[in-house]
Amino acid sequence: MNNILITSGGRRVSLVRAFAKELKAFFPSGKVFVADFNPSLSPASNIVDTSIKTCKVQDEGYIDDLLKECIKNDIRLVIPTIDTELLILSQNKQRFLNHNINIVVSDEDLIKICLDKISTHALFRKLNVGVAKEYAKDDYKLPIFIKPVNGSGGKNNFVIKKKSQLSKHLLKKKSLRFFEYLDSKLYDEYTCDLYYDKNSNLKCVIPRKRLEVRAGEVSKGVTKRNALKLFIDKNFSVLDGARGCLTAQFFLHNQSGEIKGIEINPRFGGGFPLSYLAKGNYPKWIIKEYMLNEAVEYFDDWEENLLMLRYDDEIIINNYVE
Repeated sequence: MNNILITSGGRRVSLVRAFAKELKAFFPSGKVFVADFNPSLSPASNIVDTSIKTCKVQDEGYIDDLLKECIKNDIRLVIPTIDTELLILSQNKQRFLNHNINIVVSDEDLIKICLDKISTHALFRKLNVGVAKEYAKDDYKLPIFIKPVNGSGGKNNFVIKKKSQLSKHLLKKKSLRFFEYLDSKLYDEYTCDLYYDKNSNLKCVIPRKRLEVRAGEVSKGVTKRNALKLFIDKNFSVLDGARGCLTAQFFLHNQSGEIKGIEINPRFGGGFPLSYLAKGNYPKWIIKEYMLNEAVEYFDDWEENLLMLRYDDEIIINNYVE
């Protein structure tokens, strides 16, 4: 069987549907499975024929549990979706390959860099990308932006404009760092979906301008073909260890055109459905590369100025029992 497993499915309904649609085009009998710690409360788990309950990523038996389920359900491809599972899945890629199961994930070294904001800044500099200045906690210039060295989804992020807003917790917590605040009146914020083939060559980049964000995830966005796109084409054409979809966040100065890199997430981002609907068919390319062993050509024929407005929807489960 040619089945795909999307791990930690959570609320990623659009991503699951995209993979299901593209898989059926190549393998009509193929199925998309969703794994989650609590499938009964996961919207993505409830739109597929079969969901898989796994232990938590942090649990000692996570890999053994996941591999067992993959073998049992004839899984050929594993698609991770959250930061906390990337490193352990990358470290165990060969173990899954021994069973003809491909985990589409970047190499361990790149993931370690991306999970650390300071290391990511060093990578940006290497790629000729500017970054926000980091301040010492006893020598800073307001306003500042505070965020953890390791973190995602906008958790524990703070904008401090007055000294009275600085608590002892923010000053003493070692994992929290002080950075230059990039004013939204001067900078436009972008998340870019990058697709890298098996050889870490860039095959597509689609910048999405973030018009509105909710809980760290874009709720309103629009695709843009601009100087940032050309810059990424040139400076990110090869990224050692990159595989599949990566999301990179940038700030673009709306007058000078200055570009500053913020972070790189080596996985599908929450806003990827916009790139997919703009014809950036990353699920199809993953299937071609990893299931059909076909090369992917550079793609640039995506739709510009495509606006996405997200809203809440409901999935109703009858006779639910806790």
